[in-house]
Amino acid sequence: MGGVTSTIAARFAFFPPTPPSYTVVADAATGRLVIPEISRTPTRRRRRDGGGGDASASGAAPAEDEDGTEVVRLRTRRGNEIVGVHVRHARASATLLYSHGNAADLGQMYGLFVELSRRLRVNLFGYDYSGYGRSTGKPTECNTYADVEAAYNCLKEKYAVADEDIILYGQSVGSGPTIDLASRLPNLRGVVLHSPILSGLRVLYPVKRTYWFDIYKNIDKIGLVNCPVLVIHGTSDDVVDCSHGKQLWELCKALEEVCVESWQKIDKT
Repeated sequence: MGGVTSTIAARFAFFPPTPPSYTVVADAATGRLVIPEISRTPTRRRRRDGGGGDASASGAAPAEDEDGTEVVRLRTRRGNEIVGVHVRHARASATLLYSHGNAADLGQMYGLFVELSRRLRVNLFGYDYSGYGRSTGKPTECNTYADVEAAYNCLKEKYAVADEDIILYGQSVGSGPTIDLASRLPNLRGVVLHSPILSGLRVLYPVKRTYWFDIYKNIDKIGLVNCPVLVIHGTSDDVVDCSHGKQLWELCKALEEVCVESWQKIDKT
């Protein structure tokens, strides 16, 4: 049983960048974790736009680097240690918990995180799945569920963010852990699904039913999500067909659809 599931995951789900695009080291002066490969310039620009102050409606963060970004290591319930980054905006009214796609890591995503934080005026927490970047373990469906839980618990416990101020954002494969977590949290501010999948098997084959060996069974969980849902899917996506996003949108209880004409995916999923 596990072998079949692992085969599907290997064919579809996980392509961590090799080697990782970043390292994590302790700052010699402060002892805080830093990612040397990350440029500070975009974050300084964000501070001039109002993104480096003391407190926000999404909860006050602990001591951070001067640029408003904090790097953390988190232990998951499955025993892995994952890397996360918290990007702060002084006037934030919400916190975005971002689960990225299957072919990127934090070093590659960081520039987007800073830009989203600046433009949307939100705090943003991004993390690497087990086996991605400098996170330990192997990328599996169950591990990603534990990974997103660890990130969520960090927002609650370390940054004192209320559920009502959290927006879960899942890109492609990241829609799996996003929907799984959202299905168990009734008081979230909202959920954003960016090029989401109905399930892992349905990306490979147009099956009409859910099989026991399928992974990321979003089609069966989306109806359990009670908060507002925004679905974004490009009509020219040649990896995950737009019909995946459309059907998930139709199955939502509370929803909003944005159809992006002729938008193509640029990663594997």
